[in-house]
Amino acid sequence: MTTGTGDVEPSQVMLVTGMSGAGKSSALKMLEDLGWEVVDNVPQSMLGMLITLEESDESRPPLAIGINSRTRGFDPAELIEHLDRFRDRIGHAATLCFFDADGEVLQRRFTETRRRHPLADDRSVMDGIRHERQLLSRLRDRASQLIDTSDVSLPELRELLKTRFSPSRPPGLQVFVTSFSFKRGLPREADLVFDVRFLRNPYYEADLREMSGADLPVQDFIQTDPAWPEFRERIEGLLGFLTPRYGREGKSYLTVAFGCTGGRHRSVFSAELFGERLRAEGHHVTVRHRDLRQ
Repeated sequence: MTTGTGDVEPSQVMLVTGMSGAGKSSALKMLEDLGWEVVDNVPQSMLGMLITLEESDESRPPLAIGINSRTRGFDPAELIEHLDRFRDRIGHAATLCFFDADGEVLQRRFTETRRRHPLADDRSVMDGIRHERQLLSRLRDRASQLIDTSDVSLPELRELLKTRFSPSRPPGLQVFVTSFSFKRGLPREADLVFDVRFLRNPYYEADLREMSGADLPVQDFIQTDPAWPEFRERIEGLLGFLTPRYGREGKSYLTVAFGCTGGRHRSVFSAELFGERLRAEGHHVTVRHRDLRQ
């Protein structure tokens, strides 16, 4: 058991699980740095004891418990039952956080580090990944926090965890706005996805191609599209309608994604503009451009 430092909200419990190679161990170390008490790879039979210990002392820091397919006695169905019982006793403070990544990314990570996949003793790494994904599918479906690390560097992961789980984070709904390329797939963590490929594409303008949606000439070009004013008005209205309702329903995190073909021009501009609009309405907003560097 390792203990972090910091004055954080007590009586908070988070079960941290996910695909092998998706960054769970790194995330637990980062949570420790943020002031969480961290227990990794504890036998599943000891979960009840840990939760009882946490409930008995409200002065304790929040507790993050690492559980994965290597855990002794690992049983996803039983773990879900544990989680339901925990939530009945401590309500919203019980969280299931699932770390995921694309299968090819996971395979590359195991190959590059020469690590052995825990479920690939008698099969290929990719077969082990598929088997584990099937094994964990129910946990992924039940997770209230889904973090996809396919295109996330360690510094970016640290910043993401700090934004979501730091004791200094502002109260209320936390909004994450991201741009992305449809060529590289939908962001798995997205709650709302908007396709902006119908807008005029700056890529076909030679003087704009190497710029991005953060550059003023590209922004001016996109805004000359006749569809832009109505699109902007409708999206602002929709976000203005939904965000306070998500907050009232107890949702802590909302991820809004804007996608275009290359993830460089239209989606970047849209993410920046609507992110700033949400920030002006009083939300804590983090903007990220997933595929801009590709």
